[in-house]
Amino acid sequence: MTNSPDKPAADQPTVSTVQTTGARRVLTAFLNSPFAGMSPWILMALLTGPGRFEEAAASAFVLSLLLVVGGHRRGSKIKLLEVFDVAYFGTMAALALFASESIIDWLEKWGGEMTNIALVAFALGSILIRQPFTLQYARESTDEEVWDSPLFLRINYVITWAWVVGFGVAAISGAVGDLVLDDPNNFWTGWIIQIGGTVFAIAFTEFYPDFATYRAAAREGWDTDEKPQSVLHLFDWIPIFVLAIGIAGLLTDEFSTAVGIVVIVVGAVGIRVFHQLTAAFDARLAPTVPEASKGT
Repeated sequence: MTNSPDKPAADQPTVSTVQTTGARRVLTAFLNSPFAGMSPWILMALLTGPGRFEEAAASAFVLSLLLVVGGHRRGSKIKLLEVFDVAYFGTMAALALFASESIIDWLEKWGGEMTNIALVAFALGSILIRQPFTLQYARESTDEEVWDSPLFLRINYVITWAWVVGFGVAAISGAVGDLVLDDPNNFWTGWIIQIGGTVFAIAFTEFYPDFATYRAAAREGWDTDEKPQSVLHLFDWIPIFVLAIGIAGLLTDEFSTAVGIVVIVVGAVGIRVFHQLTAAFDARLAPTVPEASKGT
């Protein structure tokens, strides 16, 4: 007996099942990445503004709790960054509830810089205690036998240093906006440069493990099926970021229409050019196939 065309077989996935599985896979990838632990900080930065400190602190605190609960329900171990999130934003939420109006005003002006400095201190501290915070995320997606390997540890130390740099760029940029320009919400120092530092750290986190693994394999003469990538891939986010800057500049009236359009065009063209450049460099780096093995 054949199955009715409008009734899928019991062992065949339905559209809703595929969508649910896909959504769960995306959620798992998100929760297993350092970006999950960073999301409360990003939410805090997006919501903070004059008269909104209480809402921003409370929202970031709730999100940090949800991440801990969500990870625990999935069977994941609670991570250092998640504990730090809950402790920091719990303190900020308590201050928002009980602190005097003058302290709230001070936090609205300096809260962004405080979070940047706190993140630098956290990432650097995790290195100093020899527990780079990215280790816990990396172990969620790797086999246990590699956890103590020198290559695995070195990769995570380097990635954590990249986050220190990203957080440091954001802290310096915020300090310039707060102390020099006296404008915590400055388009460049309060948003673009700070976001750029974070995006760089995310891009490095995605790029470096495969790059370092291939380099180590090539250096030691190991057999590997990995295809080498050009270092250009580390920077292929820049044209997209330029495009986003142009759009943001137009939406916030930071750019004139002409300047915004020029920046958007530069970003769009840059995406195309970068794609062609990375493809060309990857082709040059790809290992050649011996003639004898062709056609087999």
